[in-house]
Amino acid sequence: MSAPALLTIGELARRTGLSVSAIRFYEARGLVSPIRTGGNQRRFLRSDIRRLSFALIAQQLGLTLGEIEAELATLPHGRAPTQADWAKISARVRGAIDTRIAMLERTRELLGTCIGCGCLSLTNCALYNPGDRAARGGTGPRFLMGNRAADFGPVPES
Repeated sequence: MSAPALLTIGELARRTGLSVSAIRFYEARGLVSPIRTGGNQRRFLRSDIRRLSFALIAQQLGLTLGEIEAELATLPHGRAPTQADWAKISARVRGAIDTRIAMLERTRELLGTCIGCGCLSLTNCALYNPGDRAARGGTGPRFLMGNRAADFGPVPES
């Protein structure tokens, strides 16, 4: 069996659409590990095209760089990932994507309602957050984070 064809950093940039500096950034983060030639030039495996493509897609889906690094760390080095390798990553990433979709759907549902929907824990809101009940759930946009008005007990009497 012949050795896998190696790509220069410029060839990898052309194949992925990434800039050379972006590839160096990903290299520094450990997402790809080039082989060094006798002249200390970087050479990349063809499978690095898939690794970098996954990173680009995952970022567009909202995964953090840390999440991407963790997933790519599960893939084998020195060979192209198999369908089974990608299926495992897909199963793990699906939960993070589903969480983001749910948050976007909640945001869409609440977008047209009063700004005092509890997201900002405003003191006065007769509609969703009377008496600033959402503040009981902690800081941040409580309703966008999944809480509902009923989570904070009965509406205080005026």
